[in-house]
Amino acid sequence: MHRDDRSVNLPTALSPERAAEINGVIDRITCWARGRADIVGLLLVGSCARNAARPDSDIDVVLLTTDESRYLLEDAWAVELGLGLTRTQSWGAITERRYSTVSGLEVELDIGSPAWARTDPVDHGTRRVVTDGARVLHDPAGILADLLAACS
Repeated sequence: MHRDDRSVNLPTALSPERAAEINGVIDRITCWARGRADIVGLLLVGSCARNAARPDSDIDVVLLTTDESRYLLEDAWAVELGLGLTRTQSWGAITERRYSTVSGLEVELDIGSPAWARTDPVDHGTRRVVTDGARVLHDPAGILADLLAACS
């Protein structure tokens, strides 16, 4: 399953420029992820997924990979995406890497293994993230579709 070509429908409280920037970053990350065999899932979560982003909102994306160390120990991929690292924080099964674009838009990439999307049973924290708003961006094996179904 892949993200369709429709842009995220962001609320009118955002300027057209900010909405276009958010959609551009989401599209850039999605296209980049599709070219990497180790990325097995990309999930937009939070306010952007709920179509409730405000001018001060960040972009929250869960990136599931079979090679976590590649994204936790190396930064060339983030530079390729035009992102500058601001901090890293571990949340158990997920490691948050917070980035900033040149304009100051914050992008939170939560990096974890496919086990984060396990459905038997769904982890409490995972369920909370998904039920707060989630939109599949890249899901070649269908694990995120299964997770969303299990959380609905």
